[in-house]
Amino acid sequence: AGMKFFLQYVGCFFAFFSAGFLIISTWTDCWMVNADDSLEVSTKCRGLWWECVTNVFDGIQTCDEYDSIYAEHSVKLVLTRAMMITADILSGFGFLFLVLGLDCVKFLPDEPLIKLRICLVSGVMLLLAGLPGITGSVWYAVDVYVERSSLLFHNVFLGIQYKFGWSCWLGMAGSLGCFLSGSLLTCCMYLFRGEEAGLKHSS
Repeated sequence: AGMKFFLQYVGCFFAFFSAGFLIISTWTDCWMVNADDSLEVSTKCRGLWWECVTNVFDGIQTCDEYDSIYAEHSVKLVLTRAMMITADILSGFGFLFLVLGLDCVKFLPDEPLIKLRICLVSGVMLLLAGLPGITGSVWYAVDVYVERSSLLFHNVFLGIQYKFGWSCWLGMAGSLGCFLSGSLLTCCMYLFRGEEAGLKHSS
């Protein structure tokens, strides 16, 4: 029982931070950041929803929101938005289900098998959340890298070149955390299923 508690809490810890990282990643503005900051007097960041410029001397930031969700954006931007929002929703619900399934939470206290199934459902949701999260963030990062490399290869200089920023890294970290917590919950909780069933029959 002690091992089960430990695994639940470890899974809950990773699920909480993973869901948080994914949500922060989706709604922050630094998926792309200018790579030529040594020559610039401002830092330019692009997110999935707006673009921000921060003056390096006085720290003043100005942001321009993209016109419309359906405006003529690149396929990369539209699909990354869709995948990250899907990951946010799945990881959020996965974490909430996990909290209900914790043995210390007084929800269905006399139904250990149902609580165990709730933990399993939570694990599956977190695993599913990791898929669009990692696909969206890695695809975005690779696309930025390919675009930058092709410009350098053809000696094209547009005045500013981008590399992927901390929001993108956060998306990857959140997705990997979802895979970790989801794997922990589905595999390990499944092992305790027979033990819980045996306890129920003996009582």
